[in-house]
Amino acid sequence: MMTGKKLVISALVLALVQIGFLSWIIAGRAAILRSGREVLLKIEPVDPRDFLRGDYIILGYEISRIPVKMIANVPADKLASDDTSIVVRLKKGADGYWAPATAWFGEAPTAAGAEEADISGHVTQGWDLRGEDATIAPDYGIERFYVPEGEGLAIQNDIRVRPFGIRLALASDGTAQIKALVDGDKTLFEEPLY
Repeated sequence: MMTGKKLVISALVLALVQIGFLSWIIAGRAAILRSGREVLLKIEPVDPRDFLRGDYIILGYEISRIPVKMIANVPADKLASDDTSIVVRLKKGADGYWAPATAWFGEAPTAAGAEEADISGHVTQGWDLRGEDATIAPDYGIERFYVPEGEGLAIQNDIRVRPFGIRLALASDGTAQIKALVDGDKTLFEEPLY
């Protein structure tokens, strides 16, 4: 049986480990937001609601549907995708928005150039890779953006009549964090570092 002193020390150590773990997660996200490469993506939203966390927008992007013919390293005998990672190379367009240029399962064979950036995603099993128009739908971890309560529906309606975008911060390994929701040149919501 533990004595009172050992119990207090054990509780303090456990609390410090938990605080350290949460701080590590928050600091990693903040580091990407602070110093990651910024890219701007056009969005295609749907507006649901989370009863516990409020209004949010489900975001779709041009990079949400990658044509299989764009993936540079698909083996000829591969008929379906497995549970794997994907890297999509983005290129900056004349309009300021970034669009997919090429993709690879696993890792990119070369570093991105000056007007390019790599975003890492994940493809789940079961996608059919056959057919001329076959696509896969990677998950990048940026498909949901929370907005203040009561504003999701108004934003959803506005997005249907004019283009909106998401400003991302990309870490060197391709991990993405949403930095801001933008309406043309106007920033509507910006994510705080902490």
